[in-house]
Amino acid sequence: MIDPAEVFLQEAAELLEQLEQALLDLEKSPSNNGLINTAFRALHTLKGSGAMFGFERVASFVHDFETAFDQVRKGHASSSRDLIAIALMAQDHIRTLIERPNDADTSVGESILTNLREVLDSSSSRPGGEPKSGRINSDIRNGFDEGKPAASGKTTWHLQFRFDEKVLINGTNPLLLLDELRELGECGVCAITDAVPLLQDLKADVCYLSFDVILTTEQDRSTIEDVFIFVADNMELSIELVQQIAGTSSFATVPPIDSPNGEQILAETGVASQVVVTKSQQQELRQDQKPAVEAVGDQRGADTAAVGRKDTTVRVPAERVDELMDRVGELVIAQARLSQLAEKSRDLDMKAVAEEIQRLSSGLRDVTMGIRMLPISALFGRFRRLVHDLSRELGKPLELSTAGEETELDKTMIDRLADPLVHLIRNAVDHGLENPAQRAAAGKPPTGHLKLIARHSGAEVLILVSDDGQGLNTAKIRTKAEAQGLISPGQQMSDFEINQLIFHAGLSTTSEVTKFSGRGVGMDVVKRDIEAMRGAIDLFSTPGKGTEITLRLPLTLAIIEGLLIRVGAGRYIVPLSLVEECVELSAADDVRSKGRNFLNIRGELVPFMRLRELFEAKTPADLHQKVVIVSAGEQRIGLVVDQIIGNHQTVIKTLSKLHSEVTSFSGATILGDGSVALILDIPHLVDLGAKDEKNQKNKGKEAA
Repeated sequence: MIDPAEVFLQEAAELLEQLEQALLDLEKSPSNNGLINTAFRALHTLKGSGAMFGFERVASFVHDFETAFDQVRKGHASSSRDLIAIALMAQDHIRTLIERPNDADTSVGESILTNLREVLDSSSSRPGGEPKSGRINSDIRNGFDEGKPAASGKTTWHLQFRFDEKVLINGTNPLLLLDELRELGECGVCAITDAVPLLQDLKADVCYLSFDVILTTEQDRSTIEDVFIFVADNMELSIELVQQIAGTSSFATVPPIDSPNGEQILAETGVASQVVVTKSQQQELRQDQKPAVEAVGDQRGADTAAVGRKDTTVRVPAERVDELMDRVGELVIAQARLSQLAEKSRDLDMKAVAEEIQRLSSGLRDVTMGIRMLPISALFGRFRRLVHDLSRELGKPLELSTAGEETELDKTMIDRLADPLVHLIRNAVDHGLENPAQRAAAGKPPTGHLKLIARHSGAEVLILVSDDGQGLNTAKIRTKAEAQGLISPGQQMSDFEINQLIFHAGLSTTSEVTKFSGRGVGMDVVKRDIEAMRGAIDLFSTPGKGTEITLRLPLTLAIIEGLLIRVGAGRYIVPLSLVEECVELSAADDVRSKGRNFLNIRGELVPFMRLRELFEAKTPADLHQKVVIVSAGEQRIGLVVDQIIGNHQTVIKTLSKLHSEVTSFSGATILGDGSVALILDIPHLVDLGAKDEKNQKNKGKEAA
């Protein structure tokens, strides 16, 4: 059984994310009423849900926060940058109250609310601080405008509402909403029972009632609408101005209801006047709105039909999806075993069943992997707040732009990418982007620009992090590397090779240690984390113009398409997404390449390595060896193998901790016959090939 508190925690996380995004957008569009209402609804929902599930401290704090923020919503104060900053602090405190209640300091919450009220008071006292005050004063002078009570007067409203029949199932109690209406003023309520079925057809979890309400209050229309903020999207609601009586608390009464058996039904007692509505008057009141109601009903019918055609969302715990993926992986392995047995059999029926099972397992694999795929916007959205806070703390005006947020990536990858991207963004802001004075001296606009871009490239996802800052200081990196003994003084290296040294542990060009950077810890961790996901990282920097870092990642870490090869007696998997082509290594080419290890591929020299030598194969080499051309980033390399067996659906199994030092392999898989095949770590092999190519060139220069 699902824990209700756990449901609240999940919904609260979504609401806090929604609140944060609305506040960050509001900083750029302070007069956007849609964003203000979005933030207010998130607060209102948090308050109600927190009280419902026993999070009283959350409900109490959010209530005060909501009350203060309501001044912005009603136009009595403006949404300044200072207000947004404090509101974000309040959002952080709410998160702490929910996720780590024992760590939440009450004095911190009180300080936040005090600062929030001070900013609101300052905002409302400044000229132009009350955008709607002029309209309100005009309303008072003119007696009243719809939705605005006159000075020292009250307004009478007629409300009609019908809830969705599932309102009780969704956790809303209509009686509590009626109590909220009573708190606004003198209230007469009549329950309409026309839709109540016979007892044998009555369902306890269905709301059959609708309501007619006469409310006299000093509050305006928006305050009344706020009562229904939880259910406004799933109900029929009509609010009409009936009468305004200045300076008095009385209002006209409506004749009482007469039931079919002659008994008078009083809907509400205990107010200044008893307000009831006859059934015929109820019908008359609804008659004028009948076309609109029917239109709403017709539209709802159309919406219901549309819902039947569209996908709906079901919340499933992540561990269940992971378990499903594991089961599908085992099915793929069993299907490979079945296919292998079918190939050896002469039974046509068995072959047909094996082909059908292969088709179904492939489809199930694709569907299950699709369930695990999430848009990368779920990841990018987290960094807006990080960039906002870094900009304020470092005093660097900064604009973050994103693209390709619809690009999908495995949820496991998204979770593991968060920390590496935080390091990259912090380094870009702290090291790469200049302060406004330096940018002005360089002829740049005062606001720095940081980009996050995601896009598909074959079976990979590329994530680019770029800035328009000063770029890397290659000379300083070289000096630091020589001082730490990473390279020899005067060693010949290209600027590209020198810049890659920032991924070495302990290397930092910053002389001052701050809470953001300067300890030489971060970029090496980023590289290690990306490679642990079978990815690669590329870095390009242009002095004075900025730096671009590209992360190359596989779509998933669960099941991939692989190329099954044989080297000696062992079988290995090459990720198919990294394979460019396969060529044959003839005996003549093999002889000519001795000592050079270069292959001419259509006029381009491609270095290659013999996997037999790398893996120390003991069996004799095949007469006609094959070369698998693979790539990682901008580099290409050929892998000489004995045999190319064919494509293989590869269920990735991680290596044990005992094999953590084995760098040539990124994982393993189980073949159809039950044997194990290791998955080659292509980026690592490409690096080895590049180093070997460089060593050969250096030897050639020395020989010359």
